[in-house]
Amino acid sequence: HILQKLHLDKGISLLDIGCGWGFLLKRAAKEYGVRGTGITLSHEQYDKFRQDIQKEGLEDLLDVRLMDYRELEKSGMLFDRVVSVGMLEHVGRGNYELFMKNVHQVLKPGGLFLLHFISGQKEHSGDAWMKKYIFPGGMLPSLREMIYMLPEFDFHTLDVESLRRHYNRTLLCWLENFKKCRSEVADTKGEAFARMWELYLASCAASFDNGVIDIHQILMSKGINNTLPMCRKE
Repeated sequence: HILQKLHLDKGISLLDIGCGWGFLLKRAAKEYGVRGTGITLSHEQYDKFRQDIQKEGLEDLLDVRLMDYRELEKSGMLFDRVVSVGMLEHVGRGNYELFMKNVHQVLKPGGLFLLHFISGQKEHSGDAWMKKYIFPGGMLPSLREMIYMLPEFDFHTLDVESLRRHYNRTLLCWLENFKKCRSEVADTKGEAFARMWELYLASCAASFDNGVIDIHQILMSKGINNTLPMCRKE
């Protein structure tokens, strides 16, 4: 879904900020022939992604770096496309403008940026239990505060989509899968951990269902891009 929205083609350069284990970039390289770079702060993700690149013969197309997003503006790199999936939640409310500034610096004029993030209906400091036990330092931006700052960096909003109901279903599937191996988790991690994780999955499913939290994808261009198809990719 994301790769279609980015209007990829062979030879296009793509940066994935917070690339995880590299699955998005690997698929982009195999299906579209893009030249991709991923950055991550996780040594485990970096090592595994680098191994996969070599194992799957993608050295000519993909690269992964141990790198903080705040280093991008001085990196000298430039890309046709930038994507970030589920990383903005770890940036913090005081750093959103810094994040957008760094994206702006490495995106070519007319380039596309797709920002995918869990959002709050309103600006909120976050649930204390969740921040202590599940996502230390996590913060959910609201859609409106992200949209509000885009013009300051010459980002033009092309498309906004909510995937809230999809994520409710996803969390319910995760919960059912967890229940199938709950006893094993409790044996290895302890009953308190098992109860905590079950509550986390169930409460997040409920929060997506009742709209307290949402998930949005914002597609934007740096400056004007009048070359794209006029209708949304389905």
